[in-house]
Amino acid sequence: MKKLNHIALCFLLFVFFTSCNGQTKKSTSNPQSENNDSKVVGGPFENGNFLYIGIPENIKSVDTSAGWTQNGQKLLITGTIYKLDGKTPAPNVILYYYHTDINGYYANREGLDPRVIRHGYIRGWVKSDENGKYSIYTVRPAPYPNTDFEAHIHPAIKEPNIDKEYYIDEFVFDDDKLLTGEKRKKLPNRGGSGILRVLENGNLQIAEHNIILGLNIPNYPDKLKEGKQSGLQIGEDNPSFIPFHAWGPDKGTRICPVCKYGRYHGIVYFVGNNPNWDDIKKWLTFLEQESVTRSKYLKAYFVYGNEKNYNKTNRQKELEKIGAELNLKNIALTFVPSMTDTESEVNLNKINSSVENTFVIYRHRSIIDKFIDIKPMADNFKLISNTLDKTKSEYFNLSEPAHN
Repeated sequence: MKKLNHIALCFLLFVFFTSCNGQTKKSTSNPQSENNDSKVVGGPFENGNFLYIGIPENIKSVDTSAGWTQNGQKLLITGTIYKLDGKTPAPNVILYYYHTDINGYYANREGLDPRVIRHGYIRGWVKSDENGKYSIYTVRPAPYPNTDFEAHIHPAIKEPNIDKEYYIDEFVFDDDKLLTGEKRKKLPNRGGSGILRVLENGNLQIAEHNIILGLNIPNYPDKLKEGKQSGLQIGEDNPSFIPFHAWGPDKGTRICPVCKYGRYHGIVYFVGNNPNWDDIKKWLTFLEQESVTRSKYLKAYFVYGNEKNYNKTNRQKELEKIGAELNLKNIALTFVPSMTDTESEVNLNKINSSVENTFVIYRHRSIIDKFIDIKPMADNFKLISNTLDKTKSEYFNLSEPAHN
């Protein structure tokens, strides 16, 4: 009996490992197939046809998975599916998902189509509504037993106007100790960041998660508008970096802004080699007012990265003088040697030093909007205020889960 149990366990481990590998990899035994895949939207996707096996005739925007009844952590994943610009909602997009059970297995059960046994029975579909919204009620999956693979959910996308389905970044959990810093840096951000940041509502964990169609998807037919480029794209995660804090709540430290204050809305205001100090002071005054109005629900940071004649002591004094002059109490004035500095890792933000400014707006660390070379005038002040209003989380009063 013990031998049979060991064989069964080995088989289950084989199933879920091949299931994950099959999500992104394709056999290279057929060169002709590889040549065809090189032009397909999303590239090779071995198990893409699994999306259609058992698919309901009428797919709703809300789904409750078969895993919901398991005795585990209840989980709601909800958000908006956007077009490539990250701002226009995309209706009628099918999102297919599957994941392990609370023990880390792609479990079988009576009635499961044998063709999809590699995905297990916890699988389902949602279709974005007219506003791009979707919601999935499920159980939080466990990581594979006795491995260093972090817990994850496999998602795939089928757009109404694209013939081929494609996969996006696996949904992983920000509070998962197996999701290391090195792993985070290597995430491809297909469809945007796949990192879920959960909030607690009683016995339910809620992860607000938006998806950007086509972002970092090979051979995608739509392209972002050309123009001045600075900063990461909407849908990607604001990266960790450690500037010098010259003024503000963390003066004298090298605190990572988004690490310490990533819970709600945040604005990172980057200025590189072309500072316009009259305009900068107007923007800082505006951001201070917004911070006062929105209290703990907004954190704003000024990051100065002018590499010309850089001197740490002089830069510190320069920003201290401005902070005192404007009587700033809420926003942080920070600096780095340059926007390409690797020691502080500000280079991960991909800021163009030649533009006058780059404003990055994020929520739960995910970038929700950005603006380049905008002037401090009433219309632009309103633009940023409206962006914050429109993207305010309906769950912002909920607590974060305790981290062990």
